[in-house]
Amino acid sequence: MSIRGLKKKQPKTFKVKIITVDAEMEFSCEMKWKGKDLFDLVCRALGLRETWFFGLQYTMKGMCTWLKMDKKVLDQEIPKEDPISFHFLAKFYPEKVEEELLQEITQHLFFLQVKKQILDEEIYCSPEATVLLASYAVQAKYGDYDPNFHEPGFLAHDELLPKRLTAEMWEEKITAWYAEHRGIARDEAEMNYLKIAQDLEMYGVNYFPIAQNKNHTDLLLGVDAKGIHIYSINNRFSPNKSFEWSAIRNISYSEKELTIKPLDKKAEVFKFFSSQLKVNKLILQLCIGNHDLFMRRRKVDSIEIQQMKAQAREEKARKKMENQRLAREKQLREEAERAKEELERRLFQLEDEARQANEALLRSQETAELLAEKAQIAEEEAKLLAQNAAEAEQERQRLEITALKTKEEKRLMEQKMREAELIAVKLVKESDRRAKEAEHLKQDLHEAREAERKAKQKLFDITRLNYPHMVKYPHYLPTDTRDANFDKGSIKLDLKDIDLKRLSFEIERERLDYLEKSKKFEDRLKELKSEIHALKLEEKQSGLYSHWNEVLGSLDRSLGNIPLWMKTFETGDSSDINLRRPFPTYSLSPTSSWPCTNKIQHMVPVQKSSFQTNSMIANSVGTGTRKQVVKVQQHDSDVIYI
Repeated sequence: MSIRGLKKKQPKTFKVKIITVDAEMEFSCEMKWKGKDLFDLVCRALGLRETWFFGLQYTMKGMCTWLKMDKKVLDQEIPKEDPISFHFLAKFYPEKVEEELLQEITQHLFFLQVKKQILDEEIYCSPEATVLLASYAVQAKYGDYDPNFHEPGFLAHDELLPKRLTAEMWEEKITAWYAEHRGIARDEAEMNYLKIAQDLEMYGVNYFPIAQNKNHTDLLLGVDAKGIHIYSINNRFSPNKSFEWSAIRNISYSEKELTIKPLDKKAEVFKFFSSQLKVNKLILQLCIGNHDLFMRRRKVDSIEIQQMKAQAREEKARKKMENQRLAREKQLREEAERAKEELERRLFQLEDEARQANEALLRSQETAELLAEKAQIAEEEAKLLAQNAAEAEQERQRLEITALKTKEEKRLMEQKMREAELIAVKLVKESDRRAKEAEHLKQDLHEAREAERKAKQKLFDITRLNYPHMVKYPHYLPTDTRDANFDKGSIKLDLKDIDLKRLSFEIERERLDYLEKSKKFEDRLKELKSEIHALKLEEKQSGLYSHWNEVLGSLDRSLGNIPLWMKTFETGDSSDINLRRPFPTYSLSPTSSWPCTNKIQHMVPVQKSSFQTNSMIANSVGTGTRKQVVKVQQHDSDVIYI
């Protein structure tokens, strides 16, 4: 026999890719392998012993089909691809997950598959139940909640809710539930997730569209662990009719027709039609598998199952003890960390107290040095204070002398103020006297006017008696007669002119005297003002300014009684220039007659405060100023105002 003949022939193989919920695996399979050979290889790779819940699923022409265990893999209608893809999924669901799922890997695979179905909305779940399930999923993934590590937004990248719900809306609620699951292990959190999910209406149900006749598809047939259910097309939650496995005697199909015969022979046989023959085969396959599991649950467990349950109990007890030990260790570790933190806090506190004590010592030393410096400064300040006290005593004596001097100056100021008041009173009296004199002059002028009028009337009467025919034409009178009459009138006019000139001279002389006295009084007032101003400056320096304000106020009140024309002199009004003008004189021409024919008004403007152009005499009592007006009228057109 040749060496080549001794070598075994290598079997032909093909590649398959197994896709689980959370992983992918590739295997090389022999051409003669059946579906069970491939399935057992995958279960061994996963360490799965509860194989009766799972199967290998593939998609062919848009329809999901399960790989048959008793036929060769390549003999079945599988996709022609390399490698051939199969999905390792749960084909049948337990009635009670807590009792039937014994292995942790089995539980984990169911958890992942049910979670995916809920997220894909193949199993409907209310928002509240979805949030609770999401909190258990977070607990299974991240462990206990830690607020320092699990900050807001840490669930943004996790797929926990269906697309119809946003994580931002429910993150706070999920975090609140998640914080309450503290201390729950990963397998326990996954079991709690499945225990809630198995109560959902669509959990573990495979739906197929059916019809009661061949033309319409208006019903859904659901197959699950408890039996067969008939649903309306728009309602997958509440079945219209249900057949439990214990009440079904036989299920058969013929082409597209499927028949369900109840155990009760008197009950009606249910017949329906599906769209394809393959659908009927798939329905029958699922019904047989679920019925077998239903009957198996109600029989005594096999030795293998009993061993698995015993191992599961032991494993749970071991894990429980391990969890308790870990919990105690964690608690001790937390207590140790708290004690460590307390010791560190105490150490930090002691270090802080030591640092504060050192700082206090340094501050005390600095304070002692500062006190020594302050003591030295205090001695120097005491010397300066003694020196300042001596200077203050000298200043006090100087102020006493200044106060005595100020009292003397105050007395002098009061005396000058009284003198000013006396001068003001004298001026008022002088003003009254001038007013009376003006009144007398007015009377004299009135008498002179009256005498003039009488002389004119008399002259006119004489002319009318002696020359009656010449009254209207006086220029035809004889020259001697006119001269005689003119001489008589001239005598009268000369006498009257002499009186007027004398009166004018007296008025001018009195005016000049009055101006001279007013100027003297004005100079005296200016002198008093300058003295008062100098005293004000001294009083500001000596702190008695308020007292002199009262003195000046009283002086102003005293000066308030001075006549208005005196204030005019004091303010320098330009109207006093009129008083300095000479009194107007009249030149009587020998050729002119009295009254004058040039119609010129001779006016003598005087102080506004003393005389006004009016024929009335007004006395201003409120201000103490008397206004007098004298109107001297030589003729209707000749007026002299004084």
